[in-house]
Amino acid sequence: MIPDNALEVRGLCKSYELFSIENVSFDVPVGCITGFIGPNGAGKTTTIRIIMDMTLKDAGSVRLFRQEKVVERNTDIGVVMDVPFYNDDWTVRDIERGIAPFYPHWDSTTFSGYLGQFGILQKKKVKELSRGMKVKLQIAVALSHGARMLMLDEPTSGLDPVARDEVCYLLPEFASGKGKAVMFSTHITSDLEKVADRIVFILNGGIVCAGDKDALLGNYVLVTGSPDDVDVECSRMIIGYRCQGPRSRA
Repeated sequence: MIPDNALEVRGLCKSYELFSIENVSFDVPVGCITGFIGPNGAGKTTTIRIIMDMTLKDAGSVRLFRQEKVVERNTDIGVVMDVPFYNDDWTVRDIERGIAPFYPHWDSTTFSGYLGQFGILQKKKVKELSRGMKVKLQIAVALSHGARMLMLDEPTSGLDPVARDEVCYLLPEFASGKGKAVMFSTHITSDLEKVADRIVFILNGGIVCAGDKDALLGNYVLVTGSPDDVDVECSRMIIGYRCQGPRSRA
């Protein structure tokens, strides 16, 4: 039986000297692309690192496909980070040789197919690949070991618009597979407008809102004006406030 949620995060807390995330809770439903948004430093990467057991949490729980055990979780997640963790001097062929033994469902034919689709040569070294090609290489790896969920952390940051579109348009096909889901963390909201079904918004270490993308777009708007236009009642309704010289943005 396929669960309704691929990922369930409940009451997640982590404190550092100058930053913390507090009581972070959200779901990533099966069959959906969930955008995880917020400005740089809002807590997106910290949350993802906890989900991946790369950072220890202070409190809370993480369940992926109803599993809390580390090994069972991590074989089900395909991870795409902003910077790959591959050795720069490894060739693409070396990467497969090094990674495949850790995944019981590794499919070399699928991996080769994605390399061909992306135009990545197996003899190329990681350091010889462009930023966009490195992202696509991570996607090829993530899609070749039987992952049921893709976890992407700022993969399109720094890419040109064409490369960003190529990455984004791969996600709906994956999410439409039986029992699969995508969590896409980014501060580039235009990418999510193209492909996301749901949005989770984190700010200053806490979840501000979460829900259907179209509903959120209908309920929240950007307003501009002078500081004199913002009274006490209005200020209670503002999520973000930014001053820009003689004008202010709320």
